[in-house]
Order: sequence, then C-alpha cells, then structure tokens
Amino acid sequence: MFDAALQNLTSVPVLAFALGLLATSLKSDLRLPEPIYQAITIYLLLGIGIKGGVALSKTNFEQVFNPLLGTLVLSVTVPLLAFFLLPLFGKYSKDDRGALAAHYGSTSLVTFTAALVFLEGQRIEFEGYLVSLLAVMEIPGILIGLWLAKRASSSDISLSESMREVLTGKSLLLLAGGLVIGALTGETGYTRIEPFFGGLFTGVLALFLLELGIVAGRRLSDLKVGGVGLALFAVSFPVFAGSLGVITGQISGLSVGGAMVLGVLSASASYIAAPAAVRLALPEASPGRYLTASLGFTFPFNLVLGIPLMLSLSTWLEGIGL
Repeated sequence: MFDAALQNLTSVPVLAFALGLLATSLKSDLRLPEPIYQAITIYLLLGIGIKGGVALSKTNFEQVFNPLLGTLVLSVTVPLLAFFLLPLFGKYSKDDRGALAAHYGSTSLVTFTAALVFLEGQRIEFEGYLVSLLAVMEIPGILIGLWLAKRASSSDISLSESMREVLTGKSLLLLAGGLVIGALTGETGYTRIEPFFGGLFTGVLALFLLELGIVAGRRLSDLKVGGVGLALFAVSFPVFAGSLGVITGQISGLSVGGAMVLGVLSASASYIAAPAAVRLALPEASPGRYLTASLGFTFPFNLVLGIPLMLSLSTWLEGIGL
C-alpha cells in the first residue's frame, strides 16, 4: 500500500490539488475563471459518460447485472448508515443529518475519475462500464437522505422539487447522455474523438483539481462550524462505507480494480448534485457542515489515502478468495 500511496501522492492531479491548498494558505488570488471551471466540468462529465457508454456497447447485460444490483443496495445502505451513525460524532439536527446522509449516499465524480487515473497509472485493469454504476448511485442516496430528514422533521420539505433538481442537473444529464452517445456510436465513433477525450483527460483533470484544492482550502477554515466530531466522521465513515463497497464489488464479480472503484464510490461524498438538492429541500441544514465535511475533509482524504487504501483492501480480499 505504501508504494501505491506514494505514487498517488506524486501524481500530477494530486499535486495540482495540493498546489490549490497551498495557494489558499498563502492567501493567493489564484482562481480558475468561472466559465473555464464550468467548461472543464462539462468536459469531464461528458467524457466519462461517453467512455462508459462505449464499454457498455461491448458488454453483455449478464456481466453488468450483479454489479448494478450490488450498487443499488449500497446506494440505499450507505445513506441510512450515515444518518443513524452521525449522533455518535456529536449533536446534529435532523436536517443536518439528512443533508450529510444525502451527500455521503451520493458520489463524487472527481474522486471516481482520480481512481480510474490511478488504476491506469498502476496498470491495473478494470471494467469499462463502471461509469454506469456511478450514474446509478448518484440519485438514490440523495433522495434517501432527504426522505430521512423529512420523516424525522416537522418542517415542510419539498422532495418533488429536489428530485427535479437532481434529475435535470448537469451532472446526471451529461453522464446519462454521454452513456447513450457512447453506447450508440461504439468504438468506431469514439476513435474520432479519442484525442480530445483521451489524450487531454489527465491534464484537464489536473486543472479541475487545482480549483478544487483552492475551494477545499477555504472550507477547512470552517472546521469550527462542525467541530472535531464532524472531521472524525468525514474521515472514518468513508473508510467504513468504502470497505462495504469493496466487499460488495468482490461478491458481485468485479475485478480487483472494479471492486476498488466501487469502494471509492461508496467512500466518496457528493459536492455537485447533492448540495443543489439539499439547498432546496433542507434550507435549515448548515452548508458549513455538509460542504466542509464532503469537500474540506472527505475529498482530500480519499484523493490522497482513500484510493490506495481501497486498492489494498480489494487486493487482499482477492488474495483470500472472497
């Protein structure tokens, strides 16, 4: 694990993220212009979707069924666990618990992408259709977190409006649209755009992580809002949820790399789709808590340590014949 963690730490995307953190600590005015940041987001979402769709076009449904079923189980289990385990880490309102459960029940596109880049760097094979698992896991976790808050709270929570926000948001729309485009055009169609979505991908990801490093650095200053308990939850729960994901991946027949990615998906927390839905449905929930936890602590932890940790666990489970 040490060698894998060291290689991950010295990769260009992770170092770009560290540069963003450093820029914040130095109070630099470094920022990506908002239009460029949005363009990069669209590029990553659409590119990942198209690649996943191409892989799906070459995959039998029987191969995907068990991993999809396991992913659906995780998308229900993880937010439930987050909601009911949070009181162990401090006092939180029902709205805050629901908001955090929605974030940790959903997924992080960039953590997922970093995991794929890491596996490619390690020359470890993985299933090309894993992006379909990302798309499947994106929505249920958010809705369950919001439903738990609604069930436990007397406040008027609009789930229908939040569901519309999630379903029509750019994250799911571009991922699902990319999957369809890739599945319809197949390998032949992708060959024509591979120089754009393939060769440039890691470099564009590094730019995106530079900006996220700046944003995460600013969120770390909000530690006092959540306290030490929130920080402990934000680094311990991903290890627990990620371990469940790796085990589920192994049981459902994924490769070592595929099970590791499912573990990373389970360990990650959303900071694109979930905040938009939570802002509508749970206006009383504290952004200082759910954004600080997901982006200030969990994202950097997964980027640096969580990804190699999930690979080590997946490799060990494969070795004992799970």
